[in-house]
Amino acid sequence: MKKLVTVIFSSLLLLIATAGMAQESTGSWNVGADLYNRYIWRGTDFGNSPVVQPTVEYSVGGFAIGAWGSYSLSANTGGTEADLYMSYAFDSGLSFTFTNYYFPVEPGSTGNYFDFSNKYHTYEIGASQALGDFSLSGYYYLNQNNDLYFEAGYSFKKVDLFVGAGNESYTTDTNFNVVNIGISTSKEIPITEKFSLPVTGSVIVNPDKEQIFFVVGISL
Repeated sequence: MKKLVTVIFSSLLLLIATAGMAQESTGSWNVGADLYNRYIWRGTDFGNSPVVQPTVEYSVGGFAIGAWGSYSLSANTGGTEADLYMSYAFDSGLSFTFTNYYFPVEPGSTGNYFDFSNKYHTYEIGASQALGDFSLSGYYYLNQNNDLYFEAGYSFKKVDLFVGAGNESYTTDTNFNVVNIGISTSKEIPITEKFSLPVTGSVIVNPDKEQIFFVVGISL
């Protein structure tokens, strides 16, 4: 049943993409990479080591399809990830996403990418709505234990605030709880007259796991 839902959702995204491509004669490619002192995702620590997170994306109209990864710069620390995603954003601020998360199960292991079982892959559907400076989003794992995650955000000037809550794999006891509270900011550091380096910084607290993280990164 969950595989069927995945196929149906993916097909809907592809139909939306086809409609968008019919309206837009050309799309655009985006290639980039972020460097962070550590990888924190939805309040979960994926390894206390610097990481590089590359992105390759093609977008046309409101549709985007791409690949995103995270790779530790230290040996045998785990946290390796390689994801594929599709999304569609409407002018109203509503957007939908489908993501295939791939996690090798052991530090330093390449795993078996073509084993599409729960051992290596996690499939997720998500939706978000921007409401001026506010945003609301929700995500659901299709092939796990009914994992849910919801997040609310608020942006003003150069500061972003966010609060996220989840259950199952997000928490220590699988019960629904707040797992991700944080504040982020960013600035441009001038390098030359024509080039500036974007720098971001975040303070993140996970009340469920009683942890606090400081994350700093640059975008290329």
